[in-house]
Amino acid sequence: MADLFHRPRRLRRTETMRALVRETRLAPEDFILPLFACAGEKVRREIPSMPGVHNLSVDEIAREAAAAAELGVKGIMLFGLPEAKDEAGSGAYHERGIVQQAVRAIRDSAPGLVIVTDTCLCEYTSHGHCGVVRDGEVLNDPSLELLARTAVSQAEAGADVVAPSAMMDGQVGAIREALDDAGFDQVAILAYAVKYASGFYGPFREAADSAPAFGDRRAYQMDAANTREAMREAELDYAEGADMLMVKPATCFLDILKTLREEFDLPIAAYHVSGEYAMIKAAAQNGWIDEERVMMETLTSIKRAGADIILTYYARDAIKLLRAG
Repeated sequence: MADLFHRPRRLRRTETMRALVRETRLAPEDFILPLFACAGEKVRREIPSMPGVHNLSVDEIAREAAAAAELGVKGIMLFGLPEAKDEAGSGAYHERGIVQQAVRAIRDSAPGLVIVTDTCLCEYTSHGHCGVVRDGEVLNDPSLELLARTAVSQAEAGADVVAPSAMMDGQVGAIREALDDAGFDQVAILAYAVKYASGFYGPFREAADSAPAFGDRRAYQMDAANTREAMREAELDYAEGADMLMVKPATCFLDILKTLREEFDLPIAAYHVSGEYAMIKAAAQNGWIDEERVMMETLTSIKRAGADIILTYYARDAIKLLRAG
């Protein structure tokens, strides 16, 4: 056999060599950690389908956020579980809402942390949908006012970034206008620009008690088969003033993530969602996979596809591994 001129294996011989030529690198700054705030005191309730993830009372979430910041987490995403729900989702925009309380507490315990708030109604409505419901239909335009009120209330509490996730047409523009009118022109918008109707959200709905009481969300969340529609959604949010764009879920839609990265000059985020996290956890607990290795391969794939920001329940674990070298 003739000598080979090119031998790619030369650059794979040792871990030091592999690290030297590695093309995609994860860093602690890449991650946002989602947290779930609930009522009560000293509440730390593990979510059965999401091992290692908890519903946390305000006092506990303040401590959790401070510990995450000390570890190297730069940002958190807050979701809320209110004590009571109603048709209008009023807990989402009440000045003493659970997320608003959590924002204020975290601002005191971890002042340098970037606080992102999920801006939606599904966790607060008695019907579990992301907007105003009449005669069994989720209405788009009446929902915009409530989403805008929610964003302003979260900004008043101290949020750095609001993240509208309801997939109502025009929500980014309505929120941008409301924030600016209220004097919060410096609060950024992370748009859930491309949010697919996905089976990977099941564990989250247990965590946030947000499953719809009837029907599903396919009339407003995206069809998983569509690519061109994803670009239209992202273009609309871009035009309405989004500061960042997000794809959700992440790993089944890496092609969409890559396309967004190529088409837009904004920071691009991807949400490694509850079902994606739970599958790795379940397989690892059964001894079928190496959890740390699969976790890092998965997160690296998201970064390689083009994400600047990765929202993941594995944020702390990934940072610990990165810091360990």
